Amino acid sequence: MALVKLNASSSPSIELSPYRDQHFKGSRAEQDRLLRNSTTLYVGNLSFYTTEEQIYELFSKCGDIRRIIMGLDKYKKTPCGFCFVEYYQRSDAENCMRYINGTRLDDRIIRTDWDAGFIEGRQYGRGKTGGQVRDEYRSDFDSGRGGYGKIIQQKVTPLSDGNFGR
Repeated sequence: MALVKLNASSSPSIELSPYRDQHFKGSRAEQDRLLRNSTTLYVGNLSFYTTEEQIYELFSKCGDIRRIIMGLDKYKKTPCGFCFVEYYQRSDAENCMRYINGTRLDDRIIRTDWDAGFIEGRQYGRGKTGGQVRDEYRSDFDSGRGGYGKIIQQKVTPLSDGNFGR
């Protein structure tokens, strides 16, 4: 697959998004500097069943990958729908933002965003239940992300006396 090198100004998809990691240890200016020079991408909206091999196969089309860090439920240590992909070169990560962001992987539309750089511990979900916060509040059924959101599941889970929760 040949990738065409584009001028950064002609491709808004490689620009920084307004999202900033609220747990970043440092100033906003330092975070922005790291994001502008980063070779690491956050990849979200993955199926809980997507494998590291599938991610590697798709993302390596944009360049050589240094490493992939799968996002894990902090209690169950199972995949929870996100990962970090780190490239060796910024230009490869930019191509990924241009060409892979918004594409389909494992029957899901994936989202990529710049990351200031992976630090040990960030591979774990930040939700109260161990996964991602957004999955706790989801009210729709999504089989690729474990069914209903955690709050809805708690309301419809049978209680031990045979009655259903409200």
